Amino acid sequence: MSIGPAPVLALLVGGFHTALFMFLRGRGGAQMLILLTAAALGAWAGDAIGGRMGIDPFRIGDFHVISASIVAWAGLAFVEVLSILGPANSTDRRP
Repeated sequence: MSIGPAPVLALLVGGFHTALFMFLRGRGGAQMLILLTAAALGAWAGDAIGGRMGIDPFRIGDFHVISASIVAWAGLAFVEVLSILGPANSTDRRP
C-alpha cells in the first residue's frame, strides 16, 4: 500500500498555514492540534476542489496549491469562530 502525494502535501501546506496563523495571532494554545487538523483537511479538500474546477495556476505536480491554501485558511477561520462562539472554560466562570 502506498500513500499518494496529496495527503502528504496537504499535511505540509496545513502545517505551514497553521504556523503562520499562530505567528500572526501572537499566541499558541491548546487548540493547535485542532487547528492543524482543520488546516490539513481543508488543504486536502481544497486540492480536490481545485482539481475539479481546474482553475489553479500554481501546482506542485497534481497538487493545487492556491485552492488548497484558500480552503486551509477557511478551515482555520472556522475553528477560530467556533472557539469564540463556544462555551467558556469552567475555570473562566465566576460563582
